[in-house]
Amino acid sequence: QVQLVESGGGLVQAGGSLRLSCAASASIFSFNAMDWYRQAPGKQRELVALITSGGTTNYADSVKGRFTISRDNAKNTVYLQMNSLKPEDTAVYFCAALKVPTHYWGQGTQVTVSS
Repeated sequence: QVQLVESGGGLVQAGGSLRLSCAASASIFSFNAMDWYRQAPGKQRELVALITSGGTTNYADSVKGRFTISRDNAKNTVYLQMNSLKPEDTAVYFCAALKVPTHYWGQGTQVTVSS
């Protein structure tokens, strides 16, 4: 069973930055991709960013140019650097590991951006 533990969420003012971390209990290199999702109250969970085992990254249009996903294979950790945060970025952020066809999920970390 894969365990993913997110950290780094919190309360920040608009325009500020946060870095989320996701520590995996297994080698992240073994997964097809590592993803960050978010879910705001009353909304569906949406994909924010992903990084494949080959290092390819992809971002939701709403965060392009502001968020950066990266990974440290030695630490089995994936990061999401979030800059220029906006109130609409407020959500619970989830880390996910994809090993086709299964997604493994973390418990989520709350990010709140005040205006």
